[in-house]
Amino acid sequence: MAGLYIGCAGWSLPSATRPSFGAGDSMLARYATRFNATEINSSFHRPHRRDTYVRWAASVPAGFRFSVKLPRTITHDARLRGVARELDRFAGEVDGLGRKLAMLLVQLPPSLPFEARTAATFFAMLRRRFDVGIACEARHASWFAPAADALWQRHGVARVAADPPVPDGASSRPGGDARVRYWRWHGAPRVYYSAYDDEALRTLADAMRPLRGTRWAIFDNTAHGHAVTDALRLKAMLERVPGRATATRRKA
Repeated sequence: MAGLYIGCAGWSLPSATRPSFGAGDSMLARYATRFNATEINSSFHRPHRRDTYVRWAASVPAGFRFSVKLPRTITHDARLRGVARELDRFAGEVDGLGRKLAMLLVQLPPSLPFEARTAATFFAMLRRRFDVGIACEARHASWFAPAADALWQRHGVARVAADPPVPDGASSRPGGDARVRYWRWHGAPRVYYSAYDDEALRTLADAMRPLRGTRWAIFDNTAHGHAVTDALRLKAMLERVPGRATATRRKA
C-alpha cells in the first residue's frame, strides 16, 4: 500500500457505514480511522480560515494526507488569468495543513479550452507557491493534445483520470507527470449518485497496483453515500495480495 492514497471527496459518513469506523471526536477523526486521504471540495465554493485547516490537520494521524481543490474564483470565474492575489490568499489558508497537505486539485470548466500561454503562466505561478503534488482535471477536449501533456510534465502536474470520461475517452487515463497518478471517480452512469460494481473497481485496482510513485483514488459519488462504500471496497482489493487466496486453497 506504499504510495497509495484512497478516500472520498469530503469525509461525511452515512449512518449505515459508521459502525465500520473507529471512534473519534469528529466525523473527520472517525473517517481517518479507515482512510489515509481525503479531498477537500468545499474550498472550491468558499474560503476557509487558516485556523480551520490547522484544526483539520490536528484531527488526523501523522500519515494522513489532504488534497485541496482550488477555488472556483480562480479556475471558473477568472479562468486562470490574473489570479496572483487569489493564489496568495489561498496559499496562506491551506498552509494551515502543514506537511499533511499533499495535493492540489485544479478542476477546469468544460468550456475552457487549452491556451498554451495562459496555461504556462498559471501553472508556473502555482508551482512557485506550492511544493506539493498538483493534479488537473481538464474537461475540454483540447487539453488532451500532446502540447498540453508536455506542459503538464514541464511543470510537474498530473492529469486526472476521471470517470465518467469526456466523450473521446482520453480523460479516463492518467497523463502529465508520471510521478503522481490521480483518479477521480464521480459515479456512473449517474454522476454523483451511482455506485460502482465490483468489475469496475477491480479494473481500477489492477490499473493502480503495478504503478510506481504516488497514486490517489478519490470517489466523488457522494449524493447517496456510495463514495464511502466504494472507497472501502477498492481499499480492500488493493490490500489483498493477488493469488494468496488461490495458493491457500491449494495448500489446504
